Amino acid sequence: MGNRIIQTPNLDRMAAEGVTFDQHCVTTAICMTSRASIFTGLYARAHNIWDFQKPFSADQMRRTYPELMRASGYHTGFIGKYGVGAGPTMPAQRFDFWRGVPGQGPRFPQYQGREVHVTEMFGGQALEFLNQAPKEKPFCLSVSFNVPHVDDNSPEQFRPGKSTEGMYDGVKFPWPKTADTRYIEQMPIEVQRSENRRRWAVRYGTPELFQSSMRKYYRLITEVDTQVGLLRRKLQEQGRDRNTVILFTGDHGFYLGEHGLAGKWFMHEESIRTPLVVFDPRLPARRRGARVAETTLNIDFHPTMLSLAGVRAPDGTMGRDFSSLLRGERTPWRSEFYYEHNFPNNGWIPSTEGVRTNDWKYTLYTDCQPQYEELFDLRNDRLEERNLAKASDQAQRVSAMRARYRQWQASIDQWREGAPWSEPA
Repeated sequence: MGNRIIQTPNLDRMAAEGVTFDQHCVTTAICMTSRASIFTGLYARAHNIWDFQKPFSADQMRRTYPELMRASGYHTGFIGKYGVGAGPTMPAQRFDFWRGVPGQGPRFPQYQGREVHVTEMFGGQALEFLNQAPKEKPFCLSVSFNVPHVDDNSPEQFRPGKSTEGMYDGVKFPWPKTADTRYIEQMPIEVQRSENRRRWAVRYGTPELFQSSMRKYYRLITEVDTQVGLLRRKLQEQGRDRNTVILFTGDHGFYLGEHGLAGKWFMHEESIRTPLVVFDPRLPARRRGARVAETTLNIDFHPTMLSLAGVRAPDGTMGRDFSSLLRGERTPWRSEFYYEHNFPNNGWIPSTEGVRTNDWKYTLYTDCQPQYEELFDLRNDRLEERNLAKASDQAQRVSAMRARYRQWQASIDQWREGAPWSEPA
């Protein structure tokens, strides 16, 4: 993706052998809500999972991709951070192999008689799954690494393992342009006082802290990369590499000080953009290393994985099957999507909603008094430095984007009332 500092040889190799999606986004940038959208193919306004405790309903669980694949004969497994519901509400019995955890879990758990980093444990459990998965059945395994997510409750926010000790020492990480204080000062007071800003202080608040946090963050990513390599080698040893599709992504983006913020939640590109690399060994050689420019979403995984597995997606699925884009076929595709973040925080994280097109982004901060709007020209203002919402020559565009955002909400509400799903015309 152009980062010349990060060391991810296994992911780089997978991208060179597979397909990279350059414009992959999430429709809600928070873990449990985004994961619910990945599982079901639904916008958050439709599935209504907005906190860490609420599980899927029975009907929602039946429409998840692991449930549908298992009903179609797949051997299913889940490893790592599940994130939709907690404790007894987690669906361990709905999988053939379950190593899910409700939240972040410990960073250095005991595994096979020794203390390891949690990334190594999840990778080891994935190898366990592959070793015991029946050879006569197809399988669907979801490995949900919970880092490079920070350890929120630890004074040391980023906690990598010993395997990467010394990596990135001596590297000078560039300070983001929009980390300058003038960018946060132009935001509403509710955003300036938000949890995003508090976390900025404890992660990036001084030049020395920024460098230390970045070094550890990159180490955590490299540790995930190592496990991806081990998984691919295991598939090759077993002869399964020629018929196993691998999708690599994240459940939300992450501010590294940009806009004077930390965490995610808001609608800036750093928060909503995530990686997507898909390796399908069945693709022709001309698709090796291909790039896809169309905008794909977290809600697209559900119908795409079902399509690749030969399983029909349920009616009302809001995501789109991107397997045709994977194959390089000309496909009519979306030019916009709806975004929402409404975590019930009582002001802790101001809620945001909006619409992102290929060229423009409209955001409404619904908890601010008065409500605050942003309009960014994504083609000419890649870093989202200039808010054009009050520009006199953009008044008509702001009005149109505001109306479009309300049309999206109305379409989802009509679906909730029993109407067939269709994106607003």
